[in-house]
Amino acid sequence: MVAAASVVVAVGAAAGLLTALGDAGGGEAAARPQVSLPVRPHALPASPSSSPPPSPSRSASPSPTPRKSTPAPTPRRPATKEEPGTTAAATRLYRHPDSQVADWLRARPGDPRRDVIADRIAGHPAAVWFTDHTPATLTSRVRAVTSAAAAQDRVPVLVPYAIPDRDCGGHSEGGAPDLDAYDAWIDRFAAGLGSGEVIVVLEPDSVAQSACLSAGGRADRFASLARAGRVMKDADPAARVYYDAGHSGWHAPAQQAGWLKQAGAASTDSSDGVFSNVSNFHTTADEVDYDRAVLDALGGPASLGAVIDTSRNGNGAPADGEWCDPGGRRLGRAPTLTTGMGRIDAYLWVKLPGESDGCRGEPGTFTPSYAYDLAR
Repeated sequence: MVAAASVVVAVGAAAGLLTALGDAGGGEAAARPQVSLPVRPHALPASPSSSPPPSPSRSASPSPTPRKSTPAPTPRRPATKEEPGTTAAATRLYRHPDSQVADWLRARPGDPRRDVIADRIAGHPAAVWFTDHTPATLTSRVRAVTSAAAAQDRVPVLVPYAIPDRDCGGHSEGGAPDLDAYDAWIDRFAAGLGSGEVIVVLEPDSVAQSACLSAGGRADRFASLARAGRVMKDADPAARVYYDAGHSGWHAPAQQAGWLKQAGAASTDSSDGVFSNVSNFHTTADEVDYDRAVLDALGGPASLGAVIDTSRNGNGAPADGEWCDPGGRRLGRAPTLTTGMGRIDAYLWVKLPGESDGCRGEPGTFTPSYAYDLAR
């Protein structure tokens, strides 16, 4: 990011909603994916990762909210075009059947853009976001996703996004009222994980964007994040939990690693490593270099790895740092658990391509014109 972080906008923040990338509301305990929020830029072409979710029952990923700009880092290498599908989609990753793009396809059988969007976007597995801190139906909503994935012998990607002071009060503001409530919310989230393999992308922007908090507030947040990882791994030993590393255009690896260590990311009791580029556009090559540098600075066992959001980084980040539905972007590598890269555990579509950051459409809602531009 150029001047901002990588904030995620959680769209569809109706009570009890599950966010997994979608644009309209939907079911309750059935745990339909919701809208994902946009990520905003921080230093260089980057942007946060959140934007409020639209309706309660669709899946959507947050959209970005602009952050303060920071000096743009010197690029390690020129952006290179990455064709979608250069990495085969792993059949082991779970594709949630209820999403905004799926709803759009069902409602537009004759749209000339339909085949491209169906093949290049809807056909790939993507993350399911949980952005509403209301705890009543949380366990059943998480269980609905994990049990459906287990029945297919596939691995779901879940994004808990309810940290207090989320997005520092920006577009994706919200979350639990305080850390005690958040800890209780995490307990309920963990209770729905089951016993199968699951990937948890824990609270995008929660570490990279923590500079907006006081030193005491940051320490308290990090303690809750470390606890969250332990609780989830105790509940489901097969769960793989990844912590927020921001992205290659934001903080220096050593600074990010220092915060991550305080948040528990260096301990296998709570962590399997880090994630980066959520809702952002930086090239996979730059993210690989950055994540390895963060892991080296973090220390901890060699088993710690990284997962990268490749959903929209096929052309890299815009030179001008634009984060809100920038033109000229393309889909990145297809989601896979087999990257062939040391310490890089997976390429994931954490933000669903086509869900707006708030410029081409309402934040977090599926915008077919944007989806088509990314996919064609």
